[in-house]
Amino acid sequence: MKLLLTSLIIGSAAAFAPTPFATRAVTPKKTGTKVVEKKGTKVVEKKVAAPKKGVRFPKADKEAAAAPAKKGKPVKEAAPKKVKAVKVVAPKKVKEVKVAAPKKVKVKAVKAVKAVKVAAPKAPKVSTPRAASASAFGGELGVQTPTGLLDPLNLLGDASQERFDELRYTEIKHGRISMLAFAGNIITRAGIHLPGNIDSTGTTFDSIPNGWAALSAIPGQGLFQILFFIGILELFVMKDRGGGEFVGDFRNNSIDFGWDTFSEDAKYQKRGIELNNGRAAMLGIFGLMIHEQLGTVLPIVGQM
Repeated sequence: MKLLLTSLIIGSAAAFAPTPFATRAVTPKKTGTKVVEKKGTKVVEKKVAAPKKGVRFPKADKEAAAAPAKKGKPVKEAAPKKVKAVKVVAPKKVKEVKVAAPKKVKVKAVKAVKAVKVAAPKAPKVSTPRAASASAFGGELGVQTPTGLLDPLNLLGDASQERFDELRYTEIKHGRISMLAFAGNIITRAGIHLPGNIDSTGTTFDSIPNGWAALSAIPGQGLFQILFFIGILELFVMKDRGGGEFVGDFRNNSIDFGWDTFSEDAKYQKRGIELNNGRAAMLGIFGLMIHEQLGTVLPIVGQM
């Protein structure tokens, strides 16, 4: 009996006790495409194909099937709106427009116009800079032999054409005044005087002495009248307003004493005569003023 009980106990214990050769399932670890399992004391490597996209393992599929679906409100799909048909209006026909032919314009013949002679404008004086040398003006009017271009003070050493024209204008003007002064001095010394009185007090013209003494003998009002007359000539008459043929042409397109009737050679010659006479008159009146102070007796003029 004891033997029977002992065998039953040992058999029941053996039935429930774990054996060393029992196989324990190990969760396979993914290492690329290889799965490692342990069976007893042996390690077995198996190649497992990578699962395809969208395919689950059987256990996961069962769990997904057993899981209850979540309740949610059914989503109604909106029915597409009907699009109204658009009627295409046919374009209207454009009426043809008749274009009237242009009327012929009558053109009257233009009468022939008589040719009008227009005088060629005079070339204006243009002052252009020239070489800064006196030899640049060697061909100007008034340069004569034997002196040639006489410039002892070297005024034309670095002068331009504009500067030369200014000096020539001054030379011509002073020459004209000196010619009047020299002629007046010679005439009055010859005993020729204006008739009448020089003022209202009865001072006659022939009572006025010659030369420097006349300045103190002329009454103050008479001297003022002389200076006023010279100022009128200087400001309004003896001026070059442009438009002349040469420097010092005071006609200003208003006065002409037959100058335009001369040829170009005759004009050039007369301009040279005036320039030389003016130079001589400047020296002449200057000499008379000096000899008067010296008390010299001059031929023709007499006692100074």
